[in-house]
Amino acid sequence: MLEQQGALGCDVTVARVVFHEITENAIKKALMSPRYIDMDLVNAYLARRSLDYVIGFGISPLLWRKLPGCQSAGRVQSAALALVCDRESEIEQFKPQEYWTVRADFKMQFADLSNGTCIPFHIKHLNSKKLGQLSIPSQEEAQAIEKRIHSSKFEVLGVKRSKIHKNPPMPYITSSLQQDAANKLHFTAGYTMKIAQKLYEGINLSSEETTGLITYIRTDGFHISDGAAEDIRSLVKERYGQKYVLEDTRKYLKKVKNAQEAHEAIRPTSIRRLPSSLVGILDDDSLKLYTLIWKRTMACQMEASRTQMIQVDVGTPEGEMIFHSAASKLDFKGYQSVYEDTEGDSVHEDNFEALSKLMVKDLVSPVNVHLGQHFTKPPSRYSEGALIKKLEELGIGRPSTYASIMKVLQDRKYVTAKSRVLHPEFRGRMVSAFLLHHFSEVADYSFTANMETELDNVSAGLTEWKGLLKGYWERFSKYCADASNLDGRKVERMLEEKFGPILFPNVDTDNRICPSCSEGTLRFKVSRYGEGYFIGCDRHPKCKYIARSLSQQEDETEPTEECQKTFTPRLLGVMPDSDEKVFLKQGPYGHYVQIGEDKKGLFPKRASLSKVKDIDSVTLEDAIELLQYPKILGKHPEDDYPVLITHSKVGYNIKHRRSLALVPKSVDPKKMTLERALKLLSGKSVRRIGRPKGKVENKEPMEWH
Repeated sequence: MLEQQGALGCDVTVARVVFHEITENAIKKALMSPRYIDMDLVNAYLARRSLDYVIGFGISPLLWRKLPGCQSAGRVQSAALALVCDRESEIEQFKPQEYWTVRADFKMQFADLSNGTCIPFHIKHLNSKKLGQLSIPSQEEAQAIEKRIHSSKFEVLGVKRSKIHKNPPMPYITSSLQQDAANKLHFTAGYTMKIAQKLYEGINLSSEETTGLITYIRTDGFHISDGAAEDIRSLVKERYGQKYVLEDTRKYLKKVKNAQEAHEAIRPTSIRRLPSSLVGILDDDSLKLYTLIWKRTMACQMEASRTQMIQVDVGTPEGEMIFHSAASKLDFKGYQSVYEDTEGDSVHEDNFEALSKLMVKDLVSPVNVHLGQHFTKPPSRYSEGALIKKLEELGIGRPSTYASIMKVLQDRKYVTAKSRVLHPEFRGRMVSAFLLHHFSEVADYSFTANMETELDNVSAGLTEWKGLLKGYWERFSKYCADASNLDGRKVERMLEEKFGPILFPNVDTDNRICPSCSEGTLRFKVSRYGEGYFIGCDRHPKCKYIARSLSQQEDETEPTEECQKTFTPRLLGVMPDSDEKVFLKQGPYGHYVQIGEDKKGLFPKRASLSKVKDIDSVTLEDAIELLQYPKILGKHPEDDYPVLITHSKVGYNIKHRRSLALVPKSVDPKKMTLERALKLLSGKSVRRIGRPKGKVENKEPMEWH
């Protein structure tokens, strides 16, 4: 650009220097070897930016029109959201299966039971067949096995001893730092990067100028500079001794998918700057993160840990029934002297000595048999760390994008983090379903991963970037055109079909008759104005009945964690016309009754209880009586809109459109008639509800479609 503007003299040479680690030697070497700008790398950047613009600016306006309130969709963001939503669907469709485990305590022959020499074993083979997790499906089969155990003779069938060498984990890259900080320090990805940025930018040390404490924090390369590795090895020898030091520097050649490896791994700029020397200089969280990086960096150049492992099989002489037990003993801690490895072995030293005394053909006898009932569990929801790990495995995104993607998903209210676990909001699930249905290529995990590969080919000079964009745009523009011409009702029907069991729990399609007009059918609808999603009658504008909103904030009966601690929800019974359970619960504004279980993003039917002195006296009949409200008394003679009697924590009310009249306490609500309700609505105590502050009322009825 300077050359084009004539700002450079004819004797000025412009060049680029490249260094992959921020060390004095690397920078001096780079200055000695300048090169021209690599246009392949520039083109790869232009292609990546253009793709993100095309996808983001193409899909986001469609979302605003088709799904009001859904603000954006992007190339990597959509793939991350799809992962979270697909996992939620797996959980909802999961059906637990019962299985039983059989564990037996065996004692060595002639051993004294009082000295605690019983060793636990779990069953491994039955009838000469290896057992799987679900091989014992019922209590009857487990009890039959128990009888066989007590009537059989057992001996040691095999003893296997082995030594395990476990190498230290690789030094941190951006994704692994975010994962480890989440698991060990409970930091979010965004907070981890915020602290790491401060450590990278540096602090003012007492005897030095501003000093960067760690290397560049956005990297996917595992390598460490030779000078830094030698310094680490020297410090290991000084602090722990020669036996903890490797003979040669450990090199890390493993790559993550589509890695660029433009930078070193994340490490302290000086390994000799111990965490203890920064106490009182760094704040607590910064010191915790620096300590984590320092320990992992030290560990990566230390000797492997060495563990002895013993595995013993006992069973009947014929081998029809075999039990297995294992234990391990740490011989040499190695790198674990510095870095606590959370992915260590699952077996322990508890029974190591006892198992070591057993020899093949030794007789053993069962003392106790423990039968355990279990049920298979659905897959776990993603935490931020687990989602980042999955994205990395699939080759989706770059080191610099992970933290921002987590933030965008939560800021857009597509995903909510609860107890460090990501739950998809209904809004997020709608966006994901819309993209999957109308932009299947973008929503496909492999598309984003393959696109990263294509962009790497551009940077390597193997693919022409404009041709790549043209081929993609021809397909993508057709998706956008088709979606733009899509009728809003088709979007509603698609979402209704996709999420029918959630929108209409325990209700058949044939039974969704509108309670107001008795002619229409309750449907999922998208508000034309604002960002409302609701269940309403499909005969609009003749019938304006709305069953419930799906985008409102939790109402006054929504229980909070604080209230849950003081009152345990109680099951009152089951609705007589269905199998739905009725619960008595407590919210921040008092007690209430509810039909069905709580589901995130949806609101089961509830009814507040008036002030009740003895909450234990509330029965199923009381709950059914309250849950019948709101009840339609008839239609208003002036406009044919329904007149309803409703119930709240303050009592009973008559409601017509936006008019509300309180039912006197002397009046029995069971005997309320339409004529009496009309008199109350014409009285002086009527009040208007639902008018937005600062806005002019629209005299025309609002249209929903």
